[in-house]
Amino acid sequence: MRIRPYQESDESAVVDLWRVCLLTRPWNDPQKDIARKLQVQREWFLVGTIEDRVVASVMAGYDGHRGWINYLAVHPDFRGRSLGRNLMSHVEELLLEAGCPKISLLVRTGNEAAVAFYKELGFGQDDVVCLGKRIIADPPLS
Repeated sequence: MRIRPYQESDESAVVDLWRVCLLTRPWNDPQKDIARKLQVQREWFLVGTIEDRVVASVMAGYDGHRGWINYLAVHPDFRGRSLGRNLMSHVEELLLEAGCPKISLLVRTGNEAAVAFYKELGFGQDDVVCLGKRIIADPPLS
């Protein structure tokens, strides 16, 4: 797998990847999420390709306090080949080079496969309550 920065021409392939990986939700417009990421640390929006096909993605960020991982996805047809592990390793190197001391991520309740994957990579559950507040009301997708 080749890891490279996201390009605008990747949009439909990335959205399709997120859909097949069940990452999209009616309250999150994937095109808007992509557009927003391209405004902030766009170089840390990465895709993994095999023979020019987008088969993996990750959005990373660093706010000066901790790094964040969003939209890590590996197409189901390509799972079990360490692609997710390789993509996470690549992101960890970028964050470490930036001086990032800790990485955080969110996993939806009930996604035990994702929890197990991250635990294998050395992540543990923090003793926190995650709270959220939407401050831009995007209309639900139909």
